[in-house]
Amino acid sequence: MKEKVPFSLKHRMRAFKYALNGLKILIGEEHNARIHLSVTVVVILAAIALRVSSGEWLALILVIALVFSLEAINSALENLCNFVQPDLHESIKRIKDLSAGAVFIAAAAAVAVGLIIFVPKVIEHL
Repeated sequence: MKEKVPFSLKHRMRAFKYALNGLKILIGEEHNARIHLSVTVVVILAAIALRVSSGEWLALILVIALVFSLEAINSALENLCNFVQPDLHESIKRIKDLSAGAVFIAAAAAVAVGLIIFVPKVIEHL
């Protein structure tokens, strides 16, 4: 059994540093994450311009967080798969495809949320 380690602010700060490094890797090395970031900036600017409600902001924040979280998990799984099995392998391909599929589902849900929120507002402003 693992010995309990007392709470340490120093250890918590180190964990925060690792998480920020993960975000740096995600944005710096993953093309799809940069696409998500670009779309996120456009969505935030549109939400500000169209004065979305608090509930709409909540929905946007949740789907944005979901897409980025799944993109990070997908990237981590792809890196792990490439480390474990650098050569082409059907099982590794299957794992990567399933992981990419999860990101696709989240991105599709984000698009649906965006359409539900923004289409009526754009129509109203025409």
